[in-house]
Amino acid sequence: MQVTQARRIVVKVGSSSLTTAAGGLDADRVDALVDVLAKVRSGGEKEIVLVSSGAIAAGLAPLGLARRPKDLARQQAAASVGQGLLVARYTASFARYGVRVGQVLLTTDDTSRRAHYRNAYRTLDQLLDMGAVPVVNENDTVATDEIRFGDNDRLAALVAHLVRADLLVLLSDVDGLYDGDPARPGTTRIDEVRGPADIAHVQTGSAGKAGVGTGGMVTKVEAARIAAAAGVPVVLTSASRAADALAGRATGTYFHSTGRRSADRLLWLAHASTPQGSLTLDDGAVRAVVHGRKSLLPAGIAGVEGEFSAGDPVELRDTEGRAVARGLVNFDAKEIPQLLGRSTRELAQELGPEYEREVVHRDDLVVLHP
Repeated sequence: MQVTQARRIVVKVGSSSLTTAAGGLDADRVDALVDVLAKVRSGGEKEIVLVSSGAIAAGLAPLGLARRPKDLARQQAAASVGQGLLVARYTASFARYGVRVGQVLLTTDDTSRRAHYRNAYRTLDQLLDMGAVPVVNENDTVATDEIRFGDNDRLAALVAHLVRADLLVLLSDVDGLYDGDPARPGTTRIDEVRGPADIAHVQTGSAGKAGVGTGGMVTKVEAARIAAAAGVPVVLTSASRAADALAGRATGTYFHSTGRRSADRLLWLAHASTPQGSLTLDDGAVRAVVHGRKSLLPAGIAGVEGEFSAGDPVELRDTEGRAVARGLVNFDAKEIPQLLGRSTRELAQELGPEYEREVVHRDDLVVLHP
């Protein structure tokens, strides 16, 4: 197993493992997790990146909220209060071992952009080089669609890819993936997953047991799939078994890597961005983009939908409406209609040299369905 050889490890912990069901941080639970992580990195050979949920849950009790609110504004208010409490708790807990922490708040949409992606990697890499533990969370106080995604499981998978991690450990309130409801007799834990076919028969739920988070087993399995496909093996187990998981002892469910490791930021574009609109491609453009891995030129566009600005992610669809690719567009939506079906040379002559370029460059494009 690759666990014991892993040098750079991303650990994700959910709200239900850090807080009480009523909201508010459980200091003993936080300290217990930090005890494990500090021991793992104490020899100087291993690095830990901690992706921690819990900001919204931690802000419930201080704001007098009995349960996680459903409206976005109060979720963001709770996150604003809770994030400070969460990082303060980690800062104090790691300080017992003389370890500093650094807060890193990410929005998944931003990190699909080239400059932001590089900057996020540099920040995290520098924190690790300086001996700090990055504590990563989604920027829930300003996130919109992201806050509703279903906890930080997907974010953890993408961070593992971003920092070139050797291992991702997903900690929750269940000690692994089961072939049914673990609360029912007769169900069995699945110890290893070598590919999607191994769990095609498994039904996963959609809600955490503790009621303060939003992630269920379905988001953890999806996160494990994303990480494994990017070459990062995954251990899924309970927070109480964190020490066993990081020591390489048999616990939880181990997802073998199914793909190659790379530094390609397009994984973020495929799994973390929210398309702001769509472009319909003619058959020739679909072949060029999907099979030829070419850039999308104005001549191949048959239609445009949505309101977006240059630099936003958009879906590329075939004539039947199927999403075949996703990319960062180089023009505003209102500029696209005058470009449809025209050559870049013609556009440059009529509108100026700035129009002699791709609508979506191949370096900013990821194929979804080859």
